[in-house]
Amino acid sequence: MQILLTGASGFIGGALAPTLLAEGHAVRGFSRDPDRARAALAGAAVPNRATTLAATTLDTGGTAEMEIVRGDVLTGEGLTRALKGVEVAYYLIHSMETRTASDSSSHAFAERERLAAETFATHARHAGVRRVVYLGGLLPRSGPASRHLASRAEVEEILRAHVPDAVALRAAIVIGARSRSFRLLVRLVERMPVLTLPAWRRYRTRPIDVRDTVAMLAAAARVEAVAARTLDIGGPEALTYEALLRRLAELLLLPRPTLGLGMTMTPLTAHLAAALAGEEPELVVPLMEGLAGDLLPREHHAAELLGVQLHSLDSAIECALREWETVEPLAAR
Repeated sequence: MQILLTGASGFIGGALAPTLLAEGHAVRGFSRDPDRARAALAGAAVPNRATTLAATTLDTGGTAEMEIVRGDVLTGEGLTRALKGVEVAYYLIHSMETRTASDSSSHAFAERERLAAETFATHARHAGVRRVVYLGGLLPRSGPASRHLASRAEVEEILRAHVPDAVALRAAIVIGARSRSFRLLVRLVERMPVLTLPAWRRYRTRPIDVRDTVAMLAAAARVEAVAARTLDIGGPEALTYEALLRRLAELLLLPRPTLGLGMTMTPLTAHLAAALAGEEPELVVPLMEGLAGDLLPREHHAAELLGVQLHSLDSAIECALREWETVEPLAAR
C-alpha cells in the first residue's frame, strides 16, 4: 500500500514509520524540514542515508526505502507531489509546538490548524486518497473542551468532510521516551521535592503506551471495520493525575510527598511547571488548559477492533524510561 506520513519528524510519526515499513508498505514522508525528519527517523532506528536535500531516501537495511518530500500544509507546497498515488495518508500535524522562525504565518492557532487541515484535505480528495488516519485528543465528558482540544475535533471534522473514509483516533497522554507530555511529568517528579498539585490532580485519565498507539494507527490504515469512525483509545488503567505522578515517583525510586491546592490557577502553574521542567510555556499552557475534567475514552473496544493487545501502565512507563536512558541519564535513576 502506498502511504503518506505527515508529521514524520514528530514523536508519533517517527515511531510509526518503522512499523509501516516493516509491514511492507511503500511509505513517503512529508515535512517542512527534511533534515529534522531524518534525525527523528534515525532516532526511531531507521538509519539515515541521505541522497538529496529536497527528497531524501531513508533505508531500513535494504528491504524498504522511505522518501521524504519537503512541503508545507499551510501553503500546500509539495502536497501534489507527496500525495501522488497515495491510498492512505496519516495526518499527524499539530501546532502545539512553538512555531519555527521559518513560519511566517500570522494566523492565530485555531485558524492556522483549520487552514492546514482544509489545505491538506482538499489536496487529498483531489488526489483520490482513499483514507486519512488522524490522531487527535480525547474530549472531556462534561463541560467545554479547551481551545486546543476543540481545534483537534474541528480538524477531525474537516478531514472527514473531504475524505469520508477518514479514521480518527483520540488519545490523552501517550507514554513514550519522546512524548513531551510524558517528559514534562517525569521532569516535574524529578525536580519537585514536594509535588504541589493544583485542583486538576483529581481528574482521571487513561495513559496509553506509544507501542499500542502506533499499533492502532498502523491497523487503522487497513481494518475496514473502522472506516469513517472515531475511536477513543486509552490504556487498561484509569487513574487520577495525582496517582499517575505518584506512580512515576515510585518507578523512578523517588520519595515524593504531595500537597494538594484547592484552585487551578492554570496560567501561573503552567509557567511554573514549564520553568521547572525546562519546557516551553507554549507547550505546557495548552496541556494544562485541557485539564478541566476527566479525559477518558467513552468506549473501550478500539483495541479489540484494531487487534491490539494493550500493555500495562507500569510496562509503558518502564519501557519509556529505559529508552530515555539510552540517550540521556535520568538523575533519579
